[in-house]
Amino acid sequence: MIRILIILVVSFGCCYYFSNDIQEFLLAPLREAMGTTGKVIFTGLLDKVLAELQIAFWACVFFASPLWFREAWLFIKPGLYDEEVKAIRPFIFVGFLLFLGGVAFGYYIVFPFTFKTLLASGVQDVEAMLNLQDYLLLSSKVLVFLGLLFQLPNVILILGFMGLVTKYSLRNMRRYLAVAFAVLAAVVTPTPDILSMMTVWVPMMILYEIGIVAVAWIVHPYLKKKYMDDENLPTET
Repeated sequence: MIRILIILVVSFGCCYYFSNDIQEFLLAPLREAMGTTGKVIFTGLLDKVLAELQIAFWACVFFASPLWFREAWLFIKPGLYDEEVKAIRPFIFVGFLLFLGGVAFGYYIVFPFTFKTLLASGVQDVEAMLNLQDYLLLSSKVLVFLGLLFQLPNVILILGFMGLVTKYSLRNMRRYLAVAFAVLAAVVTPTPDILSMMTVWVPMMILYEIGIVAVAWIVHPYLKKKYMDDENLPTET
């Protein structure tokens, strides 16, 4: 815990030093969508400082995640069997890649499409004036949420190895989860526009289908082989 705290404090200082660069990175999709028809403003005296602190916090958690997660793993690892360690390692690596994929998807696809749709709807020929702190906080939360959302195939695989789901049960739940994903897509996207919601809903359904395929190709053969090996074990007489 002390090492994790040190990692977060040091990374927070580094991220705060580069907070202007991080803010410019987050503001780029919005500014590109606005063009010359809007501007980003701050209305409170402390808004810029609070925005920098919030961005530095979220950024340090994200960028330092390999370091502090490694410390957490080293703390948990001694309490696991060798078989459990070997089984968990792939999920950690895949989960990190999926998280990066979710963040990249939100930044490069969801943000530009959503912002252009929002600014193009409603009354035209008006100048947009958006609050800096509100936007940075919203964009950070959306990116983190999408990163977690992209863990869906990983979660499905874990549930499959635990024996809680099969490819058949996942297929039967598809219609219900499609509705649940539609609700989540409506919450994530800042606009109720159907096209913006589809940019989130469609990838979620694709990730779900990938999870079904992973369970069918990885979990089922593994459990079948394990069951057959257990059947072949000699019994005591």
